[in-house]
Amino acid sequence: MNIEIRTDKNIQNSERLIDYVRAELNTEFQRHSERITHFSVHLSDENAHKGGADDIQCMIEARPAGLKPVVVNHRGHNIDTAIHGAIDRLKRSLEHVFEKKENPRGAPIQLKEDEVDVE
Repeated sequence: MNIEIRTDKNIQNSERLIDYVRAELNTEFQRHSERITHFSVHLSDENAHKGGADDIQCMIEARPAGLKPVVVNHRGHNIDTAIHGAIDRLKRSLEHVFEKKENPRGAPIQLKEDEVDVE
């Protein structure tokens, strides 16, 4: 699983930030590691040095193997909330994509047979 992290000119990219983002993605998507080939994370500060509520944006693009990329965005008041908000949205989106692939609408519904003792 390849993880690429980018920041705009207003957020300083450091080894600590890169390690943190990679650790969070690996932890949250460990069970899907065989299905996801690439993550691209982009952090930006919308207001630069002016400050303000929810001005940090985290965009994450995930590339599931054999499927179209899934992209989510989340804004937060600091880098941590923006990253975790985007990860939560990405988890929900990927679960939906994987579930849809495994159980397409046109597939017949398989019901579990009830075990009934007939005497």
